Amino acid sequence: MNEQTQTEIEAAAFRRLVDHLDSRKDVQNIDLMELAGFCRNCLGRWYMEEAQQRGVDISKEAAREQIYKMPYEEWKQRYQTPR
Repeated sequence: MNEQTQTEIEAAAFRRLVDHLDSRKDVQNIDLMELAGFCRNCLGRWYMEEAQQRGVDISKEAAREQIYKMPYEEWKQRYQTPR
C-alpha cells in the first residue's frame, strides 16, 4: 500500500469514527473516558494539535466543532446529561 492510499484510508476511518460518535449522542464523554481513556474533546484537541503541526491555525472551539458537528456549547446544552 502506498502512503497516499494509507492516508486516505486513515482519513476515512477517522470520518467514520466521528460519524459513529455523532450517532451515539447518548454516550457521554465521561463514559468514553472511563471505558476508553479518550473522549470527543480529546479528538478535538488531537485534531487541533495535528493541524497546528502542519501550519494550520485552528482554535480549540473550531477543532471541537469538527468532532461535534456543531459548536461544543450547543452540543452540551442539547445532549449532555447530568452525571
